[in-house]
Amino acid sequence: MTITGLSALFCLFAQAAVQGAPLVPVPNINIGVEAANNPRDVALSLQVLFVLTVLSLAPSILIMMTSFTRIIVVLSFVRSALATQQMPPNQVLVGLALFLTFFTMSPYWNQVNQNALQPYIAGKLSQDAALTAAMKPMREFMFKQTRENDLALFVNISDAPRPNSQEDVPTSTLIPAFVISELKTAFQIGFLIYIPFIVIDMVVASTLMSMGMMMLPPVMISMPFKILLFILVDGWHLIIRSLVTSFN
Repeated sequence: MTITGLSALFCLFAQAAVQGAPLVPVPNINIGVEAANNPRDVALSLQVLFVLTVLSLAPSILIMMTSFTRIIVVLSFVRSALATQQMPPNQVLVGLALFLTFFTMSPYWNQVNQNALQPYIAGKLSQDAALTAAMKPMREFMFKQTRENDLALFVNISDAPRPNSQEDVPTSTLIPAFVISELKTAFQIGFLIYIPFIVIDMVVASTLMSMGMMMLPPVMISMPFKILLFILVDGWHLIIRSLVTSFN
């Protein structure tokens, strides 16, 4: 649309406004805070506030209490070992990590749906009971992946009494212990991934030095060989299979 057309359109809206007959009615939106008249209104307001809080914390819950941390760190190590810069892009790695997280966590989320969400929707469980039932499968998953040393670290830091069983361990203590255990496992897998690619870098660098090609970056020559090796061994299949089976 040209400047003349925009000017004509603006003149039409101005003329309609002067005549008191707007072409497009503008809705009147009122947002206010009123005093609650009964306890039911207070409970509804608290429920809305709780839902908004859960939605704001949903990314942290997905990252810190599921398999997402280990998967995304390992995939980042793969890209760094291949030295392909931004290939695959961050969006692809995050999307793949999310779908793998949904795949590995689906048995536990099904338990949350059957034992907590559906009974709560049907009115068979209270809100507190539903939260407790929803945390049981998640705590079971985190306990399976958490090392005893990491869990003992946060128990000692919190100055809490020594728990006699897993039920005595607070969730606030379990989550950070689970996160650092996941990071350690991911770094161990990343170290094993790096080894064959480091060997290729060393061979290429030694070959270039022996040929006197000191100014040619070894990374430029080794990257095609890394990609070729990764394709020949079906690297994505091996890495994804190792990642998924590591949670079992």
